[in-house]
Amino acid sequence: MDAYAQSQSYTLEPPRSFWKRLKHLGPSLILTANIVGSGELIMTTSLGAKAGFVTLWVVIISCLVKVTIQLEFGKHAISSGETTLTSFNKLPGPHWKQASWSIWTWLLIKTFQFIQYGGIIGGVALALNIAFPSIAVWIWAVVAGLATAILTAQGKYAFFEKFSIFLVASFSLYTLYCVFALQYTSYELSILKIAEGLEFQLPPETIGYALAVFGITGVGADEIISYPYWCLEKGYARYTGPNDHSPEWEKRAKGWIKVMYLDGLLSMCIYTITTAAFYALGAAILHEQGQVPEGYQMIATISQIYTEALGPAAMNIFLIGAVVTLFSTLFVASASGTRMFTDGLAQIGVLDFYNPEQRNRWFKILAWFIPIAWTMLFLLMNVPLFMIMAGAISLTLLLLLVVYAAIVFRYRRLDKALHPGIVYDIFLWISMLSILAVGVKSLLNVY
Repeated sequence: MDAYAQSQSYTLEPPRSFWKRLKHLGPSLILTANIVGSGELIMTTSLGAKAGFVTLWVVIISCLVKVTIQLEFGKHAISSGETTLTSFNKLPGPHWKQASWSIWTWLLIKTFQFIQYGGIIGGVALALNIAFPSIAVWIWAVVAGLATAILTAQGKYAFFEKFSIFLVASFSLYTLYCVFALQYTSYELSILKIAEGLEFQLPPETIGYALAVFGITGVGADEIISYPYWCLEKGYARYTGPNDHSPEWEKRAKGWIKVMYLDGLLSMCIYTITTAAFYALGAAILHEQGQVPEGYQMIATISQIYTEALGPAAMNIFLIGAVVTLFSTLFVASASGTRMFTDGLAQIGVLDFYNPEQRNRWFKILAWFIPIAWTMLFLLMNVPLFMIMAGAISLTLLLLLVVYAAIVFRYRRLDKALHPGIVYDIFLWISMLSILAVGVKSLLNVY
């Protein structure tokens, strides 16, 4: 069965009860495996180390405000059956070589974002080098890149979903335990420290870190754009069927959109709690010690949030967790990248995305090309934290395109039968205005 095809013969009535809907969750949990990697372990912890508790509000808002736009993208995929970049190519504006300005903008920023994942390759390599110092960092980087390519080339949707859930659960639970254990050390949390982080302060020296964190934590531009592909492969649009404007289609669409809403909101709860936990560990321990992760000492510095909370014996467990968490980001980002870049190439005429044979062939080609390119960038640049920050800020700029697309999806393309209520629209506009504000600030910082 073609995961991206729609036919009346594929339709399925949506589950009506909460418990039955749980059986159909998954796309957002794949995104969470991506989010909980570089965003939480590296950038969120680094912001906490730099600023202390004062920017806790940035982390929380970053996790909460973008989910409505994610849901809007998912809703559009279910109602139209289109992939994200197919929809982007229909946005108003000029075209060049059959592709919309939005496609070329996405290709430019997404290609630049390779730098970020090169930095994450470096993070995995640094963690493995600490565990096995006799093997050079560059060798571990090559190993990480090849492992990502092998798994991406062989994995199907079900594999991505199950593996992502395992990765998220294992390290997130361990991190929450560390926050609990912190209460029995000299770095214990207090209500006053948490309250300080909710005063909406943003010291000038933390702006760069804060912008990067906003771009990379919660559902960032990358996750929002990739989300429809996972919704389509999960079957939400296929089960809904092509829009024939019948009452039956409307009923199915609303039912599967409810499943998608639950999927997005549940994962939002998971990554918000986990992100706040990472930030608290960085603020409570590293900021107090005056240490900010950087350079080749990045992973060793971050490891102190675990060794200080649980003792020296926690180092080995941390290294395992760090490798697993960062690798989960590589794994999901690579899988998402194969889909998005294949679709992007299709929009400029290289292939037909809706031809399963061509699509799967390009999935396999890109499953090798993308991780190898990331690895080469790390070997050439060798500055992992800077690479991650640079890629994260570029994604903040891409959020401006995401906001524009969300407006078009909601007000120009959404079937009238699926129009939401006023409360949903209020949250959607809060999301969009917050993102616009940060995106404009990013542009001002760049120029």
